[in-house]
Amino acid sequence: MTWYLLLIGLVAAERLAELATARRHRAWSLARGGREYGRGHYPAMVALHTALLVGCVVEPWAAGRPFLPALGWTALALALAAQVLRWWCIATLGPRWNTRVLVVPGLPLVAAGPYRWMRHPNYVAVVLEGFALPLVHTAWLTALCFTALNLLLLRVRIGCEDAALTDGGRLRAPASVPTAGSPS
Repeated sequence: MTWYLLLIGLVAAERLAELATARRHRAWSLARGGREYGRGHYPAMVALHTALLVGCVVEPWAAGRPFLPALGWTALALALAAQVLRWWCIATLGPRWNTRVLVVPGLPLVAAGPYRWMRHPNYVAVVLEGFALPLVHTAWLTALCFTALNLLLLRVRIGCEDAALTDGGRLRAPASVPTAGSPS
């Protein structure tokens, strides 16, 4: 369990680095006339992501969950892949990436990196990590609860982002991603 606790500690440190990055990026966006949307759901998002890390520690310890190599190593590979995708998103968006929904007027949608293929690749990373990270040490209850609650929250969050981008008249799917009603 020591190695797993170290992993969760590293993920927690990474989250703190993300928050520091988001704070700098928020200042950058606001200095350019950026507008924030969806402040109401942000505390719930922070609470859910904090609960994920707590659950990852508490469930294996309290329930005596063992490390199952076939599950654990596969889940670790998926969690690491999620990190790679997340940081690819952050690098692609540059100062436009944030944990909050901020839109700077006049900036076009980003259509590079993973955004060439999907509209919300960062959320693919969040879903993948939220399911896989607890399973590294068989915390299946944490994985299921986080995934279910996160999907509900993502419906709100993605709706908020899409509305924010539509407010600026800029929401379009990447050229290679079919939209509803378009020929495949």
